[in-house]
Amino acid sequence: MFSPKEFADNFRERFERLKFDPDKIYSIHNNIRRLTNQFDHPGPKMQDILDFNVPGESCDVPVRLYIPFGAEDVAGPTLIYLHGGGFVTCSIESHEAIALRIANGANMRVLSVDYRLAPEYPYPAGPIDCETVLKWALSGSGKDAYGIDPAALSIGGDSAGGNMSAYLAQKYRNDLHAQILLYPLMQLTDFKPPKPGPQDWLQFGFMALKFINEHYVAGANANETRLSPLFEKNLRGLPPAYVLTCGLDPLRDEGKLYADNMSCHGVKVKYHHEKAMPHGFLNFSRVFPKGRTIPLDVAEFIRTYAFNTPVKSITEMAGEAV
Repeated sequence: MFSPKEFADNFRERFERLKFDPDKIYSIHNNIRRLTNQFDHPGPKMQDILDFNVPGESCDVPVRLYIPFGAEDVAGPTLIYLHGGGFVTCSIESHEAIALRIANGANMRVLSVDYRLAPEYPYPAGPIDCETVLKWALSGSGKDAYGIDPAALSIGGDSAGGNMSAYLAQKYRNDLHAQILLYPLMQLTDFKPPKPGPQDWLQFGFMALKFINEHYVAGANANETRLSPLFEKNLRGLPPAYVLTCGLDPLRDEGKLYADNMSCHGVKVKYHHEKAMPHGFLNFSRVFPKGRTIPLDVAEFIRTYAFNTPVKSITEMAGEAV
């Protein structure tokens, strides 16, 4: 078991060495992969895991479908999951354990999207890929071959994935059962929290957001809701939302603000705040044990709205899904 201090020292050393140099983006990918392998528990076993491509107008989009034991043989509810990584790094592999825990805990399919990343593919490549997969699922193209019911879809993701999930939930609000926003990046105009605290002194968040602005936004209008879904004014009719924020996260205020805005517009919101957790903790469950239990909370929430049937308690699921 690793201590939070060991994890922080290891992460800080690698972070400072890389300094977000675009020429070292593959080193960033490799370092994050090693970090997740070192500091995360593997997820539960699945009945089946399928890799395939969803056809798109400009390119095909790789996806991975997780089918848990006990999932219905007929087409059923599916969560489309968009991984985090600041639009520049991470992948299906780095976020596999999160998807596995949600799939197993909710006993439903999870379709993880391997969208294109900046700086090689700046905005709007990533959102286009994610929307391509959502439209493909809504069209019913995945029903017969993969058991993806187009009438029982939800969307979610963490960080950058939460950003794109929030926008797609706005655009396709009448077609989705739920949205899962895990420490979401909700706007790309301001790089610092409105009330900086001691947790912001190292300015990791500022440096990361500056890099995102330079290499992902890349001159686009950051006030557009596809980049900054926080700025959407019409929130009525959005699908029920689960919003997670962390006290040691520079994105904590914007996630809370969006949850409050949705509630004020009549959206069903479950807001969960982890005061002592940092951004990205779900990928590092060996250091932060709540990285194994929060996905079960997510699973209970999404199953409630995807199936509209009674669900197991968190305690019951914890014995099965971790």
